[in-house]
Amino acid sequence: MYNTGFRIVLDEAEAEDVLQEAFVSAFRNLKHYRGDASFGSWLKRIVVNKAITHVSRKRTERWPADERFDVPEVPEADVFDSFPYTVQHVRKGIEALPEGYRLVLSLYLLEGYDHAEIGEILGISESTSKSQFNRAKKKLKEILEGGKL
Repeated sequence: MYNTGFRIVLDEAEAEDVLQEAFVSAFRNLKHYRGDASFGSWLKRIVVNKAITHVSRKRTERWPADERFDVPEVPEADVFDSFPYTVQHVRKGIEALPEGYRLVLSLYLLEGYDHAEIGEILGISESTSKSQFNRAKKKLKEILEGGKL
């Protein structure tokens, strides 16, 4: 749960705060746990929501409000074929992404949410989530190939 929060907020102390808030919230709302999903999934969703809320409070840049910023979806294999990088390089590359790109990429690739769920979590459209994801992949590739780590 800590790793999930950290991947979103990118700060150890803030991730600890998010985790504490999530556990307090889970404890207070335990009566609302219906058992539809595993307890771990339910708790993870609370952690993600708390982390997103935390980031949203600090955010200065806003998401585009319309569809004119969408880019065509690029198959993942086309972007990430044959990368000779370590996990550490990729992790640092993801941390170097702009906040919006990093959030969508992390939620999709690392946390397993689909674009509809990401859109709901972040308050953006599904197509904006896809667009941000494609831009994040492209930017991550540029970061890794440019050796800016």
